[in-house]
Amino acid sequence: MAMAEQKNDKPQRPASPRERSGWLSRIAPGIRNAFSKRETPENLWVKCPETGEMIYRPDLEAALWVTPSGHHMRVGAAQRLRFTFDDGQFERIASPVTPDDPLKFPDVKPYPDRLKASRKATGEQDAMAIGFGTIKGQPAVVAVQDFAFMGGSLGVAVGEAFVKAAQEAVKRQVPFVIFTASGGARMQEGTLSLMQMARTTLALNEVKAAGLPYVVVLTDPTTGGVMASYAMLGDVHLAEPNALIGFAGRRVIEQTIRETLPAGFQRAEFLVEHGMIDRVVTRAELPAVLSSILKTLTMGRSRLPTAA
Repeated sequence: MAMAEQKNDKPQRPASPRERSGWLSRIAPGIRNAFSKRETPENLWVKCPETGEMIYRPDLEAALWVTPSGHHMRVGAAQRLRFTFDDGQFERIASPVTPDDPLKFPDVKPYPDRLKASRKATGEQDAMAIGFGTIKGQPAVVAVQDFAFMGGSLGVAVGEAFVKAAQEAVKRQVPFVIFTASGGARMQEGTLSLMQMARTTLALNEVKAAGLPYVVVLTDPTTGGVMASYAMLGDVHLAEPNALIGFAGRRVIEQTIRETLPAGFQRAEFLVEHGMIDRVVTRAELPAVLSSILKTLTMGRSRLPTAA
């Protein structure tokens, strides 16, 4: 009995780190399987560019990518088309195929590689997409520029897409609506990009000759050659809140005229006050406002076709 008591009182050897971690290593695979990475997306939270606030992504998507502060975040072409047409349903109109690098432009990164990267990132062939459908019951052809595709720059492909959209509007006898977003002409296409300013203007002449409305929605940012051409040739000009709209940059203008420009210069609200555009409209209100404008501008015309 005494021997047993002595055995029980013997100090126990501390467990080694390997022994202590043994139970954790045995259950770790099960834990990893129960909580896979796919259940927690990396982009579940989005940072507001204006306030820095972290916003729950599903809430932001439900708000059409407008933050609680009212900042209208940039959206892609496919999203814009879904937001605009009734129930997000529309017919996608294919843009003409154009050469990728007509001038064999020398650059630090080859131009075809830049195009490939933008196509992978956006899912679009170039910076303009076209759709046909109804906006609150009003049929229309809608073209959308995507700033995420090389800054929405105007090149041959965008010019061809614009001409195609205009021709489709005339063919279907429906209004033409465009959402602009661009940093200007695409430098990798040189003079060919500048030629698109004239080509798009001629295409618009056909739309207007057919008596069809052309409505422009200026989104952030709309600048450069796009601003100097089809972005300013609409029958009605709308803009999203606080969108940057102008030809040259603020600093360039100030250095040229040697004066300090007023606060808010080149922002949508400032341009409405000074008569350059007609109205600032929030993203959620745009379909209803566009429908009302199109209905008014087509009043008295023969019955327009409905979307397929």
